[in-house]
Amino acid sequence: METAPASVEPDALRLAAMQGQAKAQGQLGAMYANGLGVQQDYVQARQWWEKAAGRGDAQAQAHLGWLYVEGKGVPQNFDKAIHWFRLAAQHGVVSAQCNLGWFYFQGKGVPQDYVKARQWWVKAAAQGDTQAQIHLGSLYALGQGVPQNHKEAVRWYRLAAEEGNAVAQASLGLMYVQGHGVPQDFVQALTWLSLSEAQGDKQGAEAGDMLAKKMSPAQIAEAQRLAREWKPKK
Repeated sequence: METAPASVEPDALRLAAMQGQAKAQGQLGAMYANGLGVQQDYVQARQWWEKAAGRGDAQAQAHLGWLYVEGKGVPQNFDKAIHWFRLAAQHGVVSAQCNLGWFYFQGKGVPQDYVKARQWWVKAAAQGDTQAQIHLGSLYALGQGVPQNHKEAVRWYRLAAEEGNAVAQASLGLMYVQGHGVPQDFVQALTWLSLSEAQGDKQGAEAGDMLAKKMSPAQIAEAQRLAREWKPKK
């Protein structure tokens, strides 16, 4: 979430916001939402974000969508959340694109539509959003809104896994276990599952324990070495 610079005093920021500066209005909204230098107040946050959003501030639009999803400072309202997320998503805000895709996937506030979910997740994934990349991997793995394609699922999982996303690492590891989209490879599987487990992912831990029972000590040692030497892509 957008935050105000630590060096900006609330009074100075408020003055700029009252003068109609959208950036200041957005930052002041973030201060109220997070309780930074002011008492936390989601109603005040909404009011300032609405002013910024009205001036075309896409981040403020995305923040308003979040308020309506969570019901903070406003009654929970998915229709209004989608309205604000759509505006922000159309301006390229990654979080809004990912959230809008999730609404279409779940069918909340809009008819369920895996194709539209994919379209928004592709936009977010192209900007490097690992959550969107995982969602796309799952769509291809399950054939939801697209023909089932395990190789494409692996491609999306790998993009997020190589950035260090634990869920993606577990998902990629399982693809290696099953030989879906990649040749079956228990060493690669345990490597990715171990990386996921190291971040506290329960699925990775459980799958890794089960897989290790099928592997030789040499294979386990090699997977452990690869996991130790692995570094996320930058």
